[in-house]
Amino acid sequence: MDRVLVRRWLFRGLFLAACSLVILIQLLPLSTLPPRIPAPDVLPVLTFAWVLRRPEYVPIVLVALVFLMADLFFMRPPGLWAALVVAGSEVLRTRGLAFRDMPFIFEWALVAAILASIMLINQVVLFVTVSQAPRLGPSLIQMLLTVALYPAAVIVTQLLLKVRRPTSAELTKHGGRA
Repeated sequence: MDRVLVRRWLFRGLFLAACSLVILIQLLPLSTLPPRIPAPDVLPVLTFAWVLRRPEYVPIVLVALVFLMADLFFMRPPGLWAALVVAGSEVLRTRGLAFRDMPFIFEWALVAAILASIMLINQVVLFVTVSQAPRLGPSLIQMLLTVALYPAAVIVTQLLLKVRRPTSAELTKHGGRA
């Protein structure tokens, strides 16, 4: 077997395991009191960090399945948040090589813009379809906390999970794509 292929599938399994762990932790009843502030949404920032570093480790189908599973577990409208995150991750996937050599602050700003966009589109769609939408205030707080969490997700992704950007040699070897 090809080592690159084995490594790719191992990291796909690691991504699935990390997302499953995040979902499990969010589902655990750690407190019986309602939260004062909404918790950040860890799954999109983890996904975006992986997509910008190694897009081949998180194919679109895997992202769609993880977020559809999360929609079902968190009792959100099935497929809406999943479709928005898939669209956001695909925008990042196409921009990944452009941000390879840029400072981290530009990457963070792009991720913040995409997170804000998908959260706003989610609110608008829920409002238009007369679905039960979270109030705007807590949603904005959650978005800000999620954006603030992105650097920590990148650190965990790079240091703990060893998902790093491809080197120039790897890019050359694979024809410009890792």
